[in-house]
Amino acid sequence: MLVSYFPGKLTDLQMDAFFFDKLPSTSQSTPKPRHETSQMNVSCPQVDPDEGLGTDHDSTSERSSSMTMSTDESQEHQISSRIDDIGKKVQDLVGKINDSRTMDQTIMDNFQDKLVEKVGEICGQMKEHMYTVYEENSHAMQATLQELTLVLESCSRLNTELHTVSEALAGLNRGLTLHRSTE
Repeated sequence: MLVSYFPGKLTDLQMDAFFFDKLPSTSQSTPKPRHETSQMNVSCPQVDPDEGLGTDHDSTSERSSSMTMSTDESQEHQISSRIDDIGKKVQDLVGKINDSRTMDQTIMDNFQDKLVEKVGEICGQMKEHMYTVYEENSHAMQATLQELTLVLESCSRLNTELHTVSEALAGLNRGLTLHRSTE
């Protein structure tokens, strides 16, 4: 039978192979072969089933049973203790993971707050720049509109003068035409 061994921990298969193969057999005349691994340090006395017939055999069986039970209980206690230790370590790891996630969430919240604040600052600066550009454009447009107004007033004056000259020329043309026709 192949039995794997993990240092510090016996599997159920190892415990069964170790303990039950070494118990005296009342129905056989020779003991069962022992299954051991080279790394096991746990020892249990080997009891020969041919020794101590009668009352001596009963006391040997009782001693062997009590030793097996106390060894079983101590190994059960060790296994239970290790399982509890593993459970505590798992709980500690889960707690650390949850703490890490909480810290990550806090960092992200702080980052988001700072990012919102920075975006707000940049938007404020862009608005100020935009209003400055609007003001500069307004001044430029105002100057251009004033020039346009002056040009339009000049055009209106020229139009009025041109109309006056045109009427004078038309009157002169009529006068010349009458003068030629009377000659």
